[in-house]
Amino acid sequence: VHVVESGGGSVQVGESLRLSCVAAQYAFNTCEMNWHRQASGKERELVSTMSPGGTATTYSDSVKGRFIMSRDNAKRAVYLQMNNLKIEDTAVYYCAAEGAWPCGWWGQGTQVTVSS
Repeated sequence: VHVVESGGGSVQVGESLRLSCVAAQYAFNTCEMNWHRQASGKERELVSTMSPGGTATTYSDSVKGRFIMSRDNAKRAVYLQMNNLKIEDTAVYYCAAEGAWPCGWWGQGTQVTVSS
């Protein structure tokens, strides 16, 4: 699956970023979509999940109230709006489609760096 992640970058504490993940994938609208992140030297963390239809979303406690996940199945895209960023949000962020084929793939990752 050809996946393009974008939107990462370097920002200061309190600023915002919007990550995008676009997949050229058959049946994108059947996949639960997730955002994961992995900070240097730390285990991977599940940040957010969204049901195939976009009606159910979950967030980790560390980002709840600051991050908003959305999806546009017509565009085969998912997004992660990240507000009020903190230094501890610094990580490589990955989108992923959960489950078996045609789901079960990961994006290449995009770096987010937050500094004071």
